[in-house]
Amino acid sequence: MSIQDRMLELMIRYGFDVLAALVILAAGFLAARWVGDLVQQWLMRQEMEPPIRMLMVRAVKAVVVLFAALAALEKFGVSIGPFLAGIGVVGLGVGLALQSTLSNVIAGLTIIFTKPYRVGEYIALLGVEGQVSAITIFSTTLEHADKSRVVIPNRKVVGEVLHNYGSVRQLHLSVGVSYGTDLSKVLAVTRELVAANPLVLREPAPVVGVSLLADSAITIAVQPWVRVVDVVAAQAELYHVIVDRFRAMQIEIPFPQHEVRLLAGS
Repeated sequence: MSIQDRMLELMIRYGFDVLAALVILAAGFLAARWVGDLVQQWLMRQEMEPPIRMLMVRAVKAVVVLFAALAALEKFGVSIGPFLAGIGVVGLGVGLALQSTLSNVIAGLTIIFTKPYRVGEYIALLGVEGQVSAITIFSTTLEHADKSRVVIPNRKVVGEVLHNYGSVRQLHLSVGVSYGTDLSKVLAVTRELVAANPLVLREPAPVVGVSLLADSAITIAVQPWVRVVDVVAAQAELYHVIVDRFRAMQIEIPFPQHEVRLLAGS
């Protein structure tokens, strides 16, 4: 039998199967694009990082194409049962090997969809705190005022107690004055200084009042609200202007004192 006759025989025997397989693959790619576009449109309405959105869209497209490829192989008489079983075994092995990584991925997806915190908010958990600068599938990155970063695996975040301060924080400042001070005058001056600072937010309203009657001083609490990025600067400025104004007005800021008496022996 000549080569031409052999090729003609193969085309007659497998031609329709090859054509059907190609049609299935083409339909699979079209379906993958269509499903990917739908998923992308839905994810665009969700608040998440662009790289994460792209990764999820590509994963959906890959799954659709994989099923199309399996259906195309079946047209050639290839049993996909053992193939699927092999994929399952390999997937189990990979899952066990990458258990911690997969845990981070699942936790990352949980964070993305439940939104316990967002980029730009200030959070505290696991004994660390900072402003959220990035949320990825694998980890969450916090940034401190000194520009250092803390990278937390997502599996450590899910299930833990989380304190979310949001995008603003309340300062907790305090200054002591002597017991002989005119409190009305001190409180009025302190409120004036806080209101004059451009870093202090007008809403919520700052809190200024007596917080403690200590041994040698009356403690005045100064608790204004500021943006997270202004915490350090606002605290330094407010302490500076309060001390300067109190000194100019001769308002005494006492320091701890201890009286020691020496008794002569009998």
